[in-house]
Amino acid sequence: MIVLITKKETMSLKKTIILLTRKLPEKIEQKLQKKYTVLLNKNDKRFSYAELKKKVSNIDILVPCISDTIDASIIKAAKKLKLISNFGNGVDNLDLITAKENNITVTNTPDVLTEDTADLVLTMILMISRKVQEAQKNLIDGKWSGWGPSETMGERIKGKKVGIIGMGRIGKAVAKRLSMLGMSVNYHNRKQLPKKVEKVFKANYYRELNKMIAVCDIITIHCPYTPETFHLLSKKRLKMLKKQCIIINTSRGEIVDEQALAELLNSNKLGGAGLDVFEHEPQVSQKLLESKNAVLLPHISSATKESRIDMGERVLKNIEIFLSGKEPPDLIKKNIFD
Repeated sequence: MIVLITKKETMSLKKTIILLTRKLPEKIEQKLQKKYTVLLNKNDKRFSYAELKKKVSNIDILVPCISDTIDASIIKAAKKLKLISNFGNGVDNLDLITAKENNITVTNTPDVLTEDTADLVLTMILMISRKVQEAQKNLIDGKWSGWGPSETMGERIKGKKVGIIGMGRIGKAVAKRLSMLGMSVNYHNRKQLPKKVEKVFKANYYRELNKMIAVCDIITIHCPYTPETFHLLSKKRLKMLKKQCIIINTSRGEIVDEQALAELLNSNKLGGAGLDVFEHEPQVSQKLLESKNAVLLPHISSATKESRIDMGERVLKNIEIFLSGKEPPDLIKKNIFD
C-alpha cells in the first residue's frame, strides 16, 4: 500500500529545522531541502565550539560529523533537539549519556564504510611491505640509477601472520581480503566468532591480546574507541611486537600510544606503521612526520564518492523514519550504557 503525504503534512515537515555541520554531497543536501528547513555549511569550514553552540539553539535535528565534539554543553544548549543523526560510523564524538538523559535519539551510518576502509588497510600494508614510498622518493629525487637486484627490497605478504584487533564488520572485510592473499588470519575480540565464521577466513582466535601481538607480522586495529581502549596498544605492548612488525590503524588515534610508536619507528624497532587516524587530529606528532617507515594519511579511509553518498542516504533514511514516529534503522541502542 502506498501512503500519500498530504500537503498539510508536507508543510509540517518543512518546519523541521536541520543543521548540517559540514557540506554534504549536493545530491543529499537537495533531497533534505525538498522536505525540511536545512541550515547548510556552504563554506564547509568546521564550526568553532562557540559557533556550534549558538547554531544548535533552535534546531530539531543535528547532523554532525565525527570531527565535531557534541558534548553535554552543546546538547543542553539545543533546547528543541530531538535527533542526532551522526554522519559517520563512530559515535565517540557524542556524549551519549547526556543525549539519553535528554530523550534525544542518536543514529549513525554503519556498514557503508566497511569496504572502502578495508581497501585502504590493504593499500597501506602493501605500501609499507613493498617500500612504495621510499622507492617513489628515490625516483623523484633522481637517486634511481636503474634496475638492480638489491634495489629497494621489500617483503612478500603471502604467508605473513596478521593480527586483527576487533572482528566486527570492518575486521571481517579485512580478514576476507588478507586471507585471499594467502596471509594467516588471527584475531582478538571480546567474544570468539562462531566456528563457521572462523572457517571462512581460516581465522585463529586469541583470547589474550598480548599473546597474539607477540607473534604477528602485522597488527591492524578495528575496535571502537572507548575509555577501555584508550592506549590499548600502550608503550609496554608496543615493545612486545616483533622488530619487523607493521601496525595499521584506521580506527581511532587514541587507541595507540602515538609517542611510544614514533620512538620505536624512529629507532628502527618496528617494521613500519600505516596510520589514517591520529591522537590529536588534525595535529600530527612531529616525531611521526619524521618517521621514514610510516605511511601517514589524513583520515581518508572512507573517503570515496560512493561512500559519502551512501552515508548521506543513511542519514536521510534515519531522519525520515524517525519523523514518521518509528524507530530509525541505525539507532544507537540504549543498552549501550547497560
